[in-house]
Amino acid sequence: MQKTTLADIAKALGVSKTLVSLVLNGRGDEHGISADTPKRVLIKAKELNYRPNPIARGLRTGKSHTIGLIVTDISNIFMAKIARAIEDKVRKFGYHLIFCSSDEDTERENALIQMMQERQADGLIIMSAAKEPERIQELLKEDYPFVLIDRFLEDTKTNYVGVDNFESSKQAVLHLLDQGYENVAFLGITPKHLSPIVDRERGYLEALKIRNIKLNKKLACDIPFDNIKSAVYKELNELCFPEKKIDAIFAANNSIAIACLQFFKEKGLQLPTDVALISYDDIDLFSFTNPPVSAVAQPIQDIGEKAVDLLMQYINAKSSKGLELEHHEIKGQLIIRESTMK
Repeated sequence: MQKTTLADIAKALGVSKTLVSLVLNGRGDEHGISADTPKRVLIKAKELNYRPNPIARGLRTGKSHTIGLIVTDISNIFMAKIARAIEDKVRKFGYHLIFCSSDEDTERENALIQMMQERQADGLIIMSAAKEPERIQELLKEDYPFVLIDRFLEDTKTNYVGVDNFESSKQAVLHLLDQGYENVAFLGITPKHLSPIVDRERGYLEALKIRNIKLNKKLACDIPFDNIKSAVYKELNELCFPEKKIDAIFAANNSIAIACLQFFKEKGLQLPTDVALISYDDIDLFSFTNPPVSAVAQPIQDIGEKAVDLLMQYINAKSSKGLELEHHEIKGQLIIRESTMK
């Protein structure tokens, strides 16, 4: 079936192709087109099943009305929820969202940025896996609209929205220490250079320092991003058997915490009697486990909406000149449940 064109609508109505284009692009009023004509054009377009070409429209208007979102793992619950918050917000601006995963791979991330630009995305929201900021600096030089979320790049000034990972992690570990736990393990995650992981470990160390507890380096473990469950099992086997070296765990994200729960169930360990557990990232599951799991809840809705607001401000300004780049760290919420209560 042949696709309906602007020329087909114009011919059917006996008007010019230019007039049809102006009406369908919402510019009829500014060109003095009578009120009756747009109605006729829209009715005929619907009757002929006209579907606009978004790429062609983007070339004419300079906007594709699409936003690209690059996260590291869309299957992760936190990232899926933040994607939904961003999608809901961009829709209010009349935009569509395209999102994809980089799998913590910098080369893939760079390729996805290139692909989004080639597809005329008006701007990007990026959860970057980069250790070196070259590609992000290129975007700044190109004056291409983008906002970083969740992770920022040290010494590179960009629009950024995330959580105060240091303070909320410190409070989570202080809660464990104040409950009387003395041997608190930190299960971090690689890549270690990522700013949230750096700050969560800093918060852990600061809490120990505040309570005058000497760091036992054997209790600070790195869990590989691409091998979480088996790595958690390996570390916990060493920390819990043959004799228990820990009495509490601060898990750097929800995936690590879930692996801990699976390990405890298989080994017959009870929360918090044998080991206490607190997770960074709160998910629905943690409210329904037995016992419920304490966690730091990230303000997902606030992060998503603020990132979109900053990006739309940049897009509508058409240039960053005159705009001040903004760095926002929103407070996380410590939710205390039975998994950490003595």
